[in-house]
Amino acid sequence: MSYLNATNDLYKEAALTPDVGLCCTTNPIWELPGLKIPRIMQEMNYGCGSTVNARDLTNNPKILYVGVGGGMELLQFSYFNRQKGGVVGIDVVDEMLEASRKNFIVAEAENDWFKSEFVDLKKGNALNLPVEDNSIDVAAQNCLFNIFKSDDLKKAIEEMYRVLKPHGRLVMSDPTCEQPMNDTLRNDDRLRALCLSGSLPIAEYVKALTDVGFGTIEIRARKPYRILNPEDYPTNELIYIESIEVAAIKDPMPEDGPCVFTGKAAIYFGRDDYFDDKKGHVLLKNQPLAVCDKTANALANLDREDIFISESTYHYDGGGCC
Repeated sequence: MSYLNATNDLYKEAALTPDVGLCCTTNPIWELPGLKIPRIMQEMNYGCGSTVNARDLTNNPKILYVGVGGGMELLQFSYFNRQKGGVVGIDVVDEMLEASRKNFIVAEAENDWFKSEFVDLKKGNALNLPVEDNSIDVAAQNCLFNIFKSDDLKKAIEEMYRVLKPHGRLVMSDPTCEQPMNDTLRNDDRLRALCLSGSLPIAEYVKALTDVGFGTIEIRARKPYRILNPEDYPTNELIYIESIEVAAIKDPMPEDGPCVFTGKAAIYFGRDDYFDDKKGHVLLKNQPLAVCDKTANALANLDREDIFISESTYHYDGGGCC
């Protein structure tokens, strides 16, 4: 049995018998006027963070969500696009699609603004999305890409890139791990399906996105996630796993490489009112400016005593140098 078959079987069972906390931590439950998340959706909340961010969702964007779970994030996305088929949900597991359909009926009863027709549920594979090229404003996946092995991960990212409009964004939440994992862990199909043994270091995760062509990467959050301990898992050392929330934007790739925001800031504190590096970056005196890692390195290489560059905070909420 391949790891993808093991994953399908796991989530088929999770659709038929909801398992609170099956693979991941609980997603944030958005507190928005008039939005009520049904309990069944919360019980079938199989993500490791949130892909719903209001600043991504202005002007009724066309939204794609891959790996529908119990429908919670589909409902949250629908809050921002209340049009027929405004949100497309895709899953390869028939039972999960059916569970979401039933959950939407509950959501209709609890939210007077919501209609099931706002969400177009389709059976499909993340490796071959049934979606037209350049047709999506915001695509999202939660705790899915970390399951894929390298070749399949590349294909899944290429598919998301293909369906996004220019300057569209892919919003993701996935586990990551900076420690090496042994082959036993990496090759355990169930642990991979449980969003554990497929976790990549952040640098590798980001490179997989930029290799496909995403010109801007935003790391929006980095949070503790899980521990793999020797008593319960095939490892000789304790392994610490984190989750990250990331947006990859389909911007043109800059000639000098992608802009990757990891939460760094530059602060100019010299005698003048501002500092201009003549490359498009103006630092006002004593005003922190969010900078991508590329710009942070360029400013640091100037060896100025009046510019401070912070370490990566792994929290970025927009604006800044690019």
